[in-house]
Amino acid sequence: MPKVVRGRAWKFGNNVDTDQIIPAKYAIYSLDEKELGKHAMEGVPGRDTWASQVGQGDILVGGSNFGCGSSREIAPVAIRGAGISLVIADSFARIFFRNAINMGYPILQSPQAAEAVEDGDELEVDLEEGVIRNFTKGDEYRAEPFP
Repeated sequence: MPKVVRGRAWKFGNNVDTDQIIPAKYAIYSLDEKELGKHAMEGVPGRDTWASQVGQGDILVGGSNFGCGSSREIAPVAIRGAGISLVIADSFARIFFRNAINMGYPILQSPQAAEAVEDGDELEVDLEEGVIRNFTKGDEYRAEPFP
């Protein structure tokens, strides 16, 4: 896993649940990360074609309680399969947090970044230091380093 990640931000709101991240009808692809990735975030209104627009290494920024809902372990797998290098959020549902950590998928909690970052902002994230730089706005935010 790289120490520093750079990519374009994709902003999502509060309470994005696992059914929105990867609708249940795609659970049949649970062993195919790339196939799951093609359908990531389809359940979020207005984002049904989101996965086809993501660039490899982009960064998802969520609001509070990101990944709430069922204990669907494939939710972080689908996001990673879409090409997202890490997820930053104001806060995470405990089950999503544990599933991401268990698979070694980087997630950072930063209320500052979750509030300030907008779709398309260019971010650079130092996972070990917990520093998020927004090159679009010239801002810097703090997060707890990746566990």
